[in-house]
Amino acid sequence: MISVESALDTILKEIKPLGLESVDIITALGRTIGEDISALRPNPPWDNSAMDGYALIDADAKGATDANPVKLKVIYDLPAGQVPKGPVKKGEAVRIMTGAPVPEGATAVIMVEKTSSDDGVVAIRSEVKPGENIRKSGEDFKAGEVVIKKGSLVRPAEVSMLATVGVPFVLVHKRPRVAVVSTGDELCEINEVPPKGKILNSNGYAIAALVAASGAEAMQLGIARDTKESLREKLKAAMAADCIISSGGVSVGDYDFVKDVLKELGSEMIFWKVAMKPGKPLAFGMIGGKPAFGLPGNPISSMVAFEQFVRPALLKMSGRKNIFSSAFRARLTKDLKVKPGRMNFIRAELASGDSGFIVTPLDGQGSGVISTMVRANSFIIVPQDSSGFKKDDLVKVQPFDPSILLKDEPGY
Repeated sequence: MISVESALDTILKEIKPLGLESVDIITALGRTIGEDISALRPNPPWDNSAMDGYALIDADAKGATDANPVKLKVIYDLPAGQVPKGPVKKGEAVRIMTGAPVPEGATAVIMVEKTSSDDGVVAIRSEVKPGENIRKSGEDFKAGEVVIKKGSLVRPAEVSMLATVGVPFVLVHKRPRVAVVSTGDELCEINEVPPKGKILNSNGYAIAALVAASGAEAMQLGIARDTKESLREKLKAAMAADCIISSGGVSVGDYDFVKDVLKELGSEMIFWKVAMKPGKPLAFGMIGGKPAFGLPGNPISSMVAFEQFVRPALLKMSGRKNIFSSAFRARLTKDLKVKPGRMNFIRAELASGDSGFIVTPLDGQGSGVISTMVRANSFIIVPQDSSGFKKDDLVKVQPFDPSILLKDEPGY
């Protein structure tokens, strides 16, 4: 067996980002940009009003109060989307809407709430500072400025920026296409009623869901039976993908033919076991230059192994820079004991307490207990040489459920 750290390091050394493709900016959401994006023009492109109000010369409002307003002549209205009809001179004002260009000569905009108007005259009831309520040209960014750097993740904010600078299509890293193969004569499809001795192929769907949640595209190739012919057929089809994931068939059982078939296909298998629990029978290698993961057959083992190894690999293939799950300290709510010798990933419930995060290890840690995985939102990570922790110890926790950030009431 090799350590979790060595296994991860070995895998990532073999992983290379995929090439680029041009997609529309909505399709780019969740992808990694493969080029610097520069602005062709400044934003805002011109000085514009930040308020509905009146554009004027700030000195004209000096001394203005509610009791002693200053009256100015309104020379025209300026809605957003139109250009000024002329400059503003001393004693004049322009009724202006939010976003409209500031007329020449105007040095400030006073909000409409501090004015009153009647028959072409506006009463200014407050002083105004130079530049007040004016968005200056280029205050957001200037022409030629890099507004999104290569390697950035495209979020809704990046989509907004791409639209702002007039970029309808953008180069992004391709999404990995991942072939998912389940192995075993004991498996049947999930729309069947399993006869005695058979189980439903839940792994194929769980892994496909994990692939999709990683931003990749799952190609479900179905079930490979426990014969070399069936395995060979499925794995040959899988080689059309960018990455291959099989589940089951990587232990030392009499019918575990995966290793033999991989050798026949010219694969380079690098390791077969990792010192972790659950997930020890984990294989990794390269088939025709494509990364191939052999995940355990037990559902929880395969999901844990995916989170620790496959997700970072897929994110790296997608061009992402930040590929590792966050881990932080939380206070343990009860004693936790494990057998040392392997790194343990304990399913747990993480919650926000009065003095920080608290985490509770769940009962039912067997590698086939899917109900515990449904309840869990994080893993407690127990180092390989540790036998566990005491209640109130600060332990390292790795959340895997994004909904942990959501609450049933506002946080403000």
